[in-house]
Amino acid sequence: MSVSTLPETPAATFDSLILPRHTVQQRFRKPKQNIPQTPFERTRVLHAVRDYVAEHKPVPPLPAATLKEHADRVIALLRCDPIYRDYIGVVLSNEMWREPLAAVPFERRLLLLPKCMRVESKCPAPFDEFGLLCKQCGLCTIQDLQAEAEKLGYAVLVAEGSAVVMSIIQTGKIDAIVGVSCLSVLEQAFPYMEAAAIPGVAIPLLQDDCIDTTVDLDWVWEYIHLTSEDRTRRMDLGALRDEVDFWFSPGSLELIMGKSEGETERIGREWLGRAGKRWRPFLTAATYQAMSGSTGAALPDDLRKVAVAVECFHKASLIHDDIEDNDTLRYGEKTLHEQYGTAVALNVGDLLIGEGYRLLAACKVSAEQRVRMLQVAAEGQRQLCRGQGAELCWARRPQPLRPNEVLDIFRRKTAPAFEVALRLGALYAGVIAHDDVSETIGRYSEALGIAYQIRDDLNDLGFGGETNDIEGLRPSLLLAIAHEKAKDGQKEILASLWRRAWPAGVTSAQIEALYRELGATDRADVLLGAYKEEAIRSLHDLQDANLKGLLRRTIGKIFNDVEIKGWCKEHEQVNRMLLDRPVASEKPAELAPA
Repeated sequence: MSVSTLPETPAATFDSLILPRHTVQQRFRKPKQNIPQTPFERTRVLHAVRDYVAEHKPVPPLPAATLKEHADRVIALLRCDPIYRDYIGVVLSNEMWREPLAAVPFERRLLLLPKCMRVESKCPAPFDEFGLLCKQCGLCTIQDLQAEAEKLGYAVLVAEGSAVVMSIIQTGKIDAIVGVSCLSVLEQAFPYMEAAAIPGVAIPLLQDDCIDTTVDLDWVWEYIHLTSEDRTRRMDLGALRDEVDFWFSPGSLELIMGKSEGETERIGREWLGRAGKRWRPFLTAATYQAMSGSTGAALPDDLRKVAVAVECFHKASLIHDDIEDNDTLRYGEKTLHEQYGTAVALNVGDLLIGEGYRLLAACKVSAEQRVRMLQVAAEGQRQLCRGQGAELCWARRPQPLRPNEVLDIFRRKTAPAFEVALRLGALYAGVIAHDDVSETIGRYSEALGIAYQIRDDLNDLGFGGETNDIEGLRPSLLLAIAHEKAKDGQKEILASLWRRAWPAGVTSAQIEALYRELGATDRADVLLGAYKEEAIRSLHDLQDANLKGLLRRTIGKIFNDVEIKGWCKEHEQVNRMLLDRPVASEKPAELAPA
């Protein structure tokens, strides 16, 4: 049954989602002491190093002693522990080689992976004189990295040691290396790479005990796919996001939308400028840059109208959702209906929808572009309302939902807004008929929307959550998973939540503990990873290198976004406290609430 034919009745059936292929989840292990301890810290280092290389432009290859001097300067800038010098040196070397690597064709590159990334106690793969012969058993991440690299044209070797690196360099058959290794092996191999001036990036393993090691996989994927064909590879997504965020300041909104007239418009503009992540207008602007090839150029005024229109649609939906869900807080403040009353809030939401269409119609584009843009916005609005309608109909006759049914609600409530943002950016760039782009945007948006909503479910847990799905008695993936796994008394407690009747004598904290006990949070983590990977997998056949590279990096930006505000000992202490505290379930750091 398609989305467009779903009956909105209390007994509505749900599409049977086919879950994406399971992705291997790295087990959590504490990094070695001389490596920054959390993904947050390591990403801060990466951003700082990229800024340093962009400003000072050191030319590789550098002697080891000179590289260490640069690393010491970065340490001074970051005010971080000098114990991280070797790690920072590797990141510096990677960034210096980034552009030379991008210029080397995939088929002239080698991907070198260490065998210690396997699950040693269960790995069925044999060895020969060249290294590990992966059996594609699905126990570790080696198989996915190897398969993707070979598809691109890489030669792949699962081995390790400086002698292997030296022998490969001396053959003259490869022009660049992407490698994963521990810091000690990288230090031994560095002189050979320096002497040969072979472009090479090396992603450090987080441990060096040679068994069941882990790595920052997002970094590996990024370097594997780095290519000069992607002109967006140098785009500063953080700077673009800041620019988009500035468009929602009062002065910018007045320039884009014109002067507000009357109290209703004033309230609407105020709501439009309130806090929010603004991922949807960001996606519109980024897609335009990728599809138009205008990276680095000033963004046109009409693009601002398109991006603000996207946010108008989104913020209107939040007003209506808050009324329908009877929520009292949004962004840590009173919801609009709590502040001004339901009637005013409804009217402001309706106004913002009209404003969105007005802004799109005002864009200086061809008649065909304008028609298509209005069609995309209208269809997205219809799909979003159908998704919300399915949940509202459930609320009239609440009953337990299966995990797939909750995911289907996510698909229809959250994915349309991402899809509208991407399609409007492409349409404004002039891409009217582009079949592979259209199909990819649809698949990517669906996976992205589901992943985004799963993360919201996880982030709503505990005191740091903005809302609480448990106390709000709303459909939740965690509740669906836990109810499916529960037995006897546990099942009855969770069934009461599904019936929107709070069980006597039970607290929210106890429900969260039950989620962990039944493995619901762990299962949600796995599904989050699977849908993130499904979004990336949807890009495989996309021919546009700019859009492909941009959308791949956007996944990392949305799910691992880090606010860079320098480095200090206090950050290290806080992160170590968080790392060392006992938890019932070791949740990956990137899922922790910001």
